[in-house]
Amino acid sequence: MSNAVDLLLIGSIMLLALGAHFVGQRLHVPRVTLLILVGALAGPQMLDLVPATTSENFSLVTELTLAMVGFLLGERMSFRDLRQGRQAIIVSLTVTLVTALVIFLAIWLVTENIAASLLLAAIATATDPAATLDVIKESESRGPLTRLVAQVVAIDDAWGAILFSILLVFAELFSGNGVSIMATVGHGVVEVVGSIILGVLLGLPMAWLTGRIRPGEPMLLESAGFVFLAAGAAGALNVSYLLTCMALGVTVANVARHHMRPFRSIEGISDPFLALFFFLAGFSLDWSLLPSLGLLGGVYVLARTAGRLLGGYTGGVLAGSGREIRYRNGACLLPQAGVAMGLALVATARMPELTFLLPLVVGSTVVFEVLGPPVAMYQLRRAGEAGKGYQEELDRD
Repeated sequence: MSNAVDLLLIGSIMLLALGAHFVGQRLHVPRVTLLILVGALAGPQMLDLVPATTSENFSLVTELTLAMVGFLLGERMSFRDLRQGRQAIIVSLTVTLVTALVIFLAIWLVTENIAASLLLAAIATATDPAATLDVIKESESRGPLTRLVAQVVAIDDAWGAILFSILLVFAELFSGNGVSIMATVGHGVVEVVGSIILGVLLGLPMAWLTGRIRPGEPMLLESAGFVFLAAGAAGALNVSYLLTCMALGVTVANVARHHMRPFRSIEGISDPFLALFFFLAGFSLDWSLLPSLGLLGGVYVLARTAGRLLGGYTGGVLAGSGREIRYRNGACLLPQAGVAMGLALVATARMPELTFLLPLVVGSTVVFEVLGPPVAMYQLRRAGEAGKGYQEELDRD
């Protein structure tokens, strides 16, 4: 009976996630937000409904969950799809880099903390594809802006995760440990390149094996085994497990004959882990820090909004997009949710001294999840693309 409390908690969280899904649909609030809030209410600083020892296994849940998220992000980097979306690649890369630059400068001016500035710059680039695509479907939009936004949100989280993996290394090494610039650059290159090489080396046998054990059927053991093996090997070799799993996913997406099957397998088991992940994220929050984040939070929200708008316009110009796309695509990319939260948790685990990081990201995520979807819907309507049948265009393309 020593595990009775843990089993009761896991079962309760799963049912809470189910309830959050239905409540979120009714209130138009992301279930991620609801789960985090419920976790916070159950935590020791609020109602204290759950034993404080619950958070002891949070690091393991975080690594398992983000290993799967990284692998699933790799699917979005299929070269077959990228060749068909030149405009989306240019816009997404530009939005990612411009947003990161604007956030870095803004946070640096307020805090003069280079580690926090680098990490928030990378975290700010993540979006919420689910919320954005849900808006497109709900508004039944169709047209060039709709098509571009749907393509961009499908790949920009991958760019953001890659940027985060790189900047995390430099944030750690610039955090006052006395390491020289050359050592910093060398360590960063080793970690990033090592992660990619490890992901590719494990991805090649995974791609070859996919579909061979049971032709025509997905193999969950096969998929989960490689993903968790990649994450464990990355930890043992002291490289980024997030980037390693993403490189694993990219390799499988581009080499495997039946590349969809392992992704659908992992997608099928990720929900329980995500539920635990977000509940424990809320449970672990230090809400006493929130009142002190007023100025910094406001700067972050305004800077990310400015970065999205400026990046969208600049990317549209570089890609030769039309006027409507140049002026409106950035505003359609404001929603931010799960991936940003996951990156913030990784950053907090690696640099626990940045205690304000997670509450800041949680608070700003709520703002962007509340305001982002209505802004995106307004832009699609102003572009004259709402009500023209989004699904019809997907079927035709």
